Amino acid sequence: MSENDLNPKKRGLGRGLDALFESEEGVYPQVDQEGQTPAGVQRKVVGIEQLQRNPDQPRKTFNEDALKELAASLSEYGILQPILVRPLKNQDDQYEIIAGERRWRAAQIAQLHEIPVVVRDLNNSEALQIGLVENLQREDLNPIEEALGYRQLLEEYGHTQQKVAELVGKSRSQVTNMIRLLNLPESIQDMLQKDEISVGHARALINKDNAEELAQKIRNQDMSVRDIEALTASNTNKKTSSAPKALKDPDTRALEKEMSDNLGMIVNINVKGDGHKGDVKINFQSLDQLDFLLHKLSKH
Repeated sequence: MSENDLNPKKRGLGRGLDALFESEEGVYPQVDQEGQTPAGVQRKVVGIEQLQRNPDQPRKTFNEDALKELAASLSEYGILQPILVRPLKNQDDQYEIIAGERRWRAAQIAQLHEIPVVVRDLNNSEALQIGLVENLQREDLNPIEEALGYRQLLEEYGHTQQKVAELVGKSRSQVTNMIRLLNLPESIQDMLQKDEISVGHARALINKDNAEELAQKIRNQDMSVRDIEALTASNTNKKTSSAPKALKDPDTRALEKEMSDNLGMIVNINVKGDGHKGDVKINFQSLDQLDFLLHKLSKH
């Protein structure tokens, strides 16, 4: 864990929360360009026992090994980025963590007694949005937690997908693709959270009638994403074809394979009539693949 990992400026966090509140100052960083604390914000050092976790914290799981690694860094360098908190009502000198629970947990492992905080008086809506954005900008959420976070920003706060993408520093297509994972059966979502299948695998299973059966094959037979795309494309072709097709000549099959390997997508070449005309079908499995394909075509 490096100093940059603890610095929100290095992760784009300030930019995301500036977009959330549509202000130049924002909530992060907690100092302005001249190093002064903005109005209504208090910086202080408090005892670690004065902090309480937020029960609505978007993050549900914490990797113990990662916490120990962070604790080792805190022991050596201290906490470089203060934790954002808000005062607890009717409890003197007690605060609720808005952003930075991982640092608080790691500080306990490191046996630190005091911790720097930035105190800001936030309502429930502001606190939850900040917690969501702070977590979504990190790289260690599992895909389903990430997708649920995006959906919460969309549904509870009325943001568009483009706005959510700006908040978390991701592309709109990535936000869209992650949200689509929530259309998968719960059993597949569970596999994804347990890292038994990859996001690429999961995307290939969206809207497939036999998705759960295919997911079991992925886990048990160590199938690649390309294997699954080829299998699902083959199944689709079988369902939509009512008449037997003539076998393709070796040159056509070789060309299909070459194009498929170069694009990373399934390519079907159908030659018609006298062999001087036909069509080419390229199967993309995500908006990212479509973006890639359009970029390749536009270059040439």
